[in-house]
Amino acid sequence: MPGKRTTLLTAATTVLLMTAAGTAVAAVPTNAARTTAASTAPDIEALIAGMSLDEKIGQMTWTHVYGSSADDTSMAASNQERYGVNTPGEVVEKYNLGGVLYFAWSGNTNNPQQVAGLSNGLQKRAVGADGSGIPLAVTIDQEGGPVARIGPPATVLPGNMALGATADKDLARAQGNILGSEMRAMGINVDFAPVLDLNSNPDNPVIGIRSMGEDPALVSSLGVAQIDGMQSQDVGAAAKHFPGHGDTSVDSHYGLPTVTYDRETLNKHLQPFKAAIDAGVDMVMTAHIIVQAIDPDMPGTLSHKVLTGLLRDELGFKGLVTTDALDMAAMAAEWPQEEIAVKAIQAGSDILLNSPDVDASFAGVRAAVGSGELSESRLDESVRRILEWKVKRGVFESPFADVGSVDSLVGTAGNLSTANLISDRAVTLLRNQDRVLPLSPGTSVLVVGSGSGWPELIGPQLKDQGFAVTEDYENGTSPSAAYRARAVAAAGKVDAIVFASYNATSNAAQQQMVAELAATGKPVIVIATRNPYDISVLPGAAAVLNSYGATNVNFHGVVGAISGAVNPGGKLPVNIPAADGGGVLLPLGFGLSYDTATPATVTFTDKPGRGQDSYTIPAVAGVAYVVDGKTIAAGTYRKPEGTLTVTAVPMKGYVFTEDAVTRWNHTFTTGLPNP
Repeated sequence: MPGKRTTLLTAATTVLLMTAAGTAVAAVPTNAARTTAASTAPDIEALIAGMSLDEKIGQMTWTHVYGSSADDTSMAASNQERYGVNTPGEVVEKYNLGGVLYFAWSGNTNNPQQVAGLSNGLQKRAVGADGSGIPLAVTIDQEGGPVARIGPPATVLPGNMALGATADKDLARAQGNILGSEMRAMGINVDFAPVLDLNSNPDNPVIGIRSMGEDPALVSSLGVAQIDGMQSQDVGAAAKHFPGHGDTSVDSHYGLPTVTYDRETLNKHLQPFKAAIDAGVDMVMTAHIIVQAIDPDMPGTLSHKVLTGLLRDELGFKGLVTTDALDMAAMAAEWPQEEIAVKAIQAGSDILLNSPDVDASFAGVRAAVGSGELSESRLDESVRRILEWKVKRGVFESPFADVGSVDSLVGTAGNLSTANLISDRAVTLLRNQDRVLPLSPGTSVLVVGSGSGWPELIGPQLKDQGFAVTEDYENGTSPSAAYRARAVAAAGKVDAIVFASYNATSNAAQQQMVAELAATGKPVIVIATRNPYDISVLPGAAAVLNSYGATNVNFHGVVGAISGAVNPGGKLPVNIPAADGGGVLLPLGFGLSYDTATPATVTFTDKPGRGQDSYTIPAVAGVAYVVDGKTIAAGTYRKPEGTLTVTAVPMKGYVFTEDAVTRWNHTFTTGLPNP
């Protein structure tokens, strides 16, 4: 266990510690060596000079803890197995941790109030008498989309590829603002986001919709805007996964991928990272991949050529470098943790993230310093960068969350509205045979699909839009034969079928189910809920829309498009290859929209005497006018008495322009004609 000592602290941290409830507790004892003015930043060089070797390793060690509060013992067995202590607070104190990493599976993210309380409790332990005296980096992977450790009531965002489909920098900045403000409200000061990988490989098993697309300029623009929004809230952003994880076919959680492209191709993958560096991103996270164009022998995380030669020297990055999680198989299955920790630091990383054996990491670095393989001054460089970052982002000055304001800052109506707007703008219509969409009001619809695509979230939203909905759902990715047969039988009783696909390009059962449903003669509307490539293997679908995710917020846009409440305007942020590999089926930037129409005003002629009263229906392409429940043709009609209501409705395949007037009322006078 690392030794304890008195650590230099800024008075802003030491004068007052706050409990999770926000009430004052005893201040950390101060001494003459500590600063005394709350406005004075810590003397970083004095801090480093006063640290033991273990305390320096601790600052470079950021790892997860098990439990929902600093003193939670409910997951003591897990903490004991990994760290040899019982509670999250004891983990922080044992290793003098520089940072912690939150996960849902480790009990950290039950709800925003609990997260804020955990953050405050861990900060108290860090700056307290038994801690390092230095406040923590409190970190999380809250990308939006499929990687989001904190769910409702925090704002659920449609995800990066949905954002890419909007191609809107203002929405990207808004997403960053939401992530930054909500994380900071919960005491989190680092968000390991955004993903800047170009998803140029449709078979990528780990990036996919976590990417904003495959166009370097688009990803650069949206990435920089997200970073700007996040860091405007004093939450450090981390561009990941350097130098690019988007063209792999192996998931580095389970194996070590290799990319074999040339330097010219690599430069395209580097473009978003270079843009982020130039824009002042705080951190860069490494990729556990071998990039043959730079270092054919070592993965980026452990490569001096990648992290120092490319990232530091060539691209000019001066901020913090963090490894990706060191418990991923790409690392843990290849090298012992003692060796991984040393090689990562030698390569140029400042932070050892989530080592599966922290004791081994400490032992490896200690031994390397003792043997001269690593110099202590090299550790000082990283510790200095970490402490400078903590000053820059106000971690020393304001480490605690204001628990009383959490509910008013997280999941606000404005944030939820922005998430829905991203969804509405992202929905991408790839096929619309015979103008099957939008569906007419009152259409009867069968909702089915791959269980992994969460079709059960689609049915209620369709009901809310006024459709008559029949639902049949089954768990799992691959629809069973019995389920497929039930759906085919039910199709005969409805007007249309909505099918939720989930990576159907690699799932024969989904492909077969769509073909069987299409054979009934009823139009099949596919919502591709995960990666955007499903259209290539579903030729029988009459319409295909990409939602880029399978949450309620993702379905907000596609259901709106099905009903006509939303005119789909999203554009593919990737190329869709043909299923046979014979080129591109649909190019980057492709996306259909409905034809729009604006109803012209119905005119009323109302003269004294009933015989001269009339109304005129204009002729407008895409617009039908309805009187007493019946559509009437353009022309002039007599109306001898009473009140007339005329309603405009869009014709098949059309939607009305925003703010269009669609209803007119007139009560005709009944006076006698003039003599």
